[in-house]
Amino acid sequence: MARDIEDLPRAVIVISSHVVRGSVGNRAAVFALEQLGFPVWAVPTVVLPWHPGHGRGTRIVAPAAEFDALMHDLQTAPWLGEIGAVLSGYLGDAAQASAVAGLVEAVKRRNPNAIYMCDPVCGDVGGLYVPDATAKAMRDRLLPLADIATPNRFELQWLCGGKELPSNQALAEAALELGVEKTLVTSSHGLMAGSIGNLLVSHKEVLLAEHRAISDVPSGTGDLAAALFLGHMMEGLKAEKALQMTAASVFEMAARAVKRGADQLMLQTDAHALVHPMAMVQTRRLMTSGGGRRA
Repeated sequence: MARDIEDLPRAVIVISSHVVRGSVGNRAAVFALEQLGFPVWAVPTVVLPWHPGHGRGTRIVAPAAEFDALMHDLQTAPWLGEIGAVLSGYLGDAAQASAVAGLVEAVKRRNPNAIYMCDPVCGDVGGLYVPDATAKAMRDRLLPLADIATPNRFELQWLCGGKELPSNQALAEAALELGVEKTLVTSSHGLMAGSIGNLLVSHKEVLLAEHRAISDVPSGTGDLAAALFLGHMMEGLKAEKALQMTAASVFEMAARAVKRGADQLMLQTDAHALVHPMAMVQTRRLMTSGGGRRA
């Protein structure tokens, strides 16, 4: 019996960087969501030959007026009702934030149940790697619209004014201050020796998924984690199961790449790990003192 159109997977708009060679930004997120069965509309915010960590290369960013026009086309597209979620990541310019926000608002007008995930890709251990104006645009224009945010530990620290976040309780309290329904903090503190965590924070619970830390992991794990967690939530999985599967997939993908000596995640080779991860990931509930929430 043919499935009704309402039963088909909802499409996802993914807005992030595009590299010609590599598995970061849209290359990682689109592949992961399509492996989970979701149609994807992919919007590049910048085009690069490869990840900047692999060396300097040409950087192509659409002029602001042209990017705005493209996003306006999507806002008025006759197929906008297909969209069940929007995921935004790396921005090529601060001005893109307003255009992304406009699209998110249009999608939510058409489908009030649509999810907006903001992955505020702006920095890591060494500090911000985007201009200050771009980071502030994500913080001030996009995060207030988000249903889910996925900062890494260092991005969360910057978003909360640069204060030190030395424990998972501090991370949880900072995440609650963002006022987002769910915040997934990657590269959080592991409780076991030699481990690293993924902390999922909401006003109801704080969950930690941890696994063995891996050295020299290729770039793209954050992009992958955001897309997988979004996809699993859209599948209707409970938050704890979505977190566990996301952490297991990312760990397995990273571990396999490092074992082979690859300089990038091997998405096509290890695609099975995105859908049916075999890695064991410890999950547990943590206590928090709570914090501010938006209504």
